[in-house]
Amino acid sequence: MTTIEMGRVKASVSSPELRSALVNLNAKAERAALAAGLERSLLDLIKVRASQINKCAYCIGAHTKEARAHGETEQRLALLPAWAETSLYTEQERAALALTEAITVLTDGFVPDDVYQAAAEVFTEEQLVQVVWAATIINTFNRLGVSGRMQPTS
Repeated sequence: MTTIEMGRVKASVSSPELRSALVNLNAKAERAALAAGLERSLLDLIKVRASQINKCAYCIGAHTKEARAHGETEQRLALLPAWAETSLYTEQERAALALTEAITVLTDGFVPDDVYQAAAEVFTEEQLVQVVWAATIINTFNRLGVSGRMQPTS
């Protein structure tokens, strides 16, 4: 199998040991997040939203499919880009989505204090740490996906 498609190196294919390490890190982070009391649905929303912002077609496809399998509704998935304009998301979900967006788009080079503080008010310290890890890890996967223009699978 070639690691170059449309003239792009597929970093995750070309470096399977690094991809494996990232997959293992993600699995550990998910276990820690669930152990901290975060809902699987919240982790799904973080993954889908960061992937949407980063325009990672592969990750949007994969994580939307996962979210559906975990019971997420079509309406909430469809309205996720406009989450702040709806009442469909819980206070924790809204805080996590705002923090995810701030981590994903570092416009000013940092996460704004008000966004971080809003998340700190609805999560325990351990939960907040796990939200940060979840957003950070999906952003890493997204950057691998978009750099190689990975395509969604059916």
